[in-house]
Amino acid sequence: MFTDTHCHIFDEYYDNIDEIKELMDKNNVYRVINNGTEKKSNQEILKKIQKYEWMYGAIGIHPEEVNNYSEEDLVELENNINNKKVVAIGEIGLDYHYDKESKDKQIELFEKQLKLAEKYNKPVIIHSREATLDTIECIKKYDVKGVIHCFNGSYETACIYIKLGFLIGINGVITFKNCNLIETLKKIGLDNVVLETDSPYLTPVPYRGHKNDPSHILDIVNFIASKMDISNSEISIITENNIKRVFDI
Repeated sequence: MFTDTHCHIFDEYYDNIDEIKELMDKNNVYRVINNGTEKKSNQEILKKIQKYEWMYGAIGIHPEEVNNYSEEDLVELENNINNKKVVAIGEIGLDYHYDKESKDKQIELFEKQLKLAEKYNKPVIIHSREATLDTIECIKKYDVKGVIHCFNGSYETACIYIKLGFLIGINGVITFKNCNLIETLKKIGLDNVVLETDSPYLTPVPYRGHKNDPSHILDIVNFIASKMDISNSEISIITENNIKRVFDI
């Protein structure tokens, strides 16, 4: 059995969530952590996690929302942080790919949410794109743990995050042509990894071009198993134990 620790299951992307659950069941994916990015998606998550037993939530404000959020959004985040099915603050972090001009504002927003995570002892799910050094410097300031979402960096960077108490989020990117992430994974070992899809994005090979969903965790598992000479059941045992180290789930 597997968990998708990072997806975006919203009405905007999916017409029938029951069909998604059927696909998950066929592929031994039994639960998900649905990640918010701003006020609207956070509110949708809070409703869905009450409706669906197999769905847990992470609520947070994504760095791309740095010019759109309000302080009221952070208050609402704090007010819902102790919901038993909210297992993390996320998706939060830094993203300089499209907007380097907002760097200081992104860091301010990121640290406000890290401070909340420390205050309430909640793990964080971190998005870091072209911002590795600043991401590391920010999380060093706080007593937090969590997951580095969609990791695609070097072995050395992975080791820094692991030393800081973070797990590495592995998704469909690992199956992409010319991606060397599997070599990093072999070095850090599965004890430091959780699985994710980032649905509806980053669909793994051979389904690229199609909308992603949590059932494709199995395709990621099959790829890892074939490259590391390990069984699917071993991957399940290790990654599920890793989840319990970080999330109250």
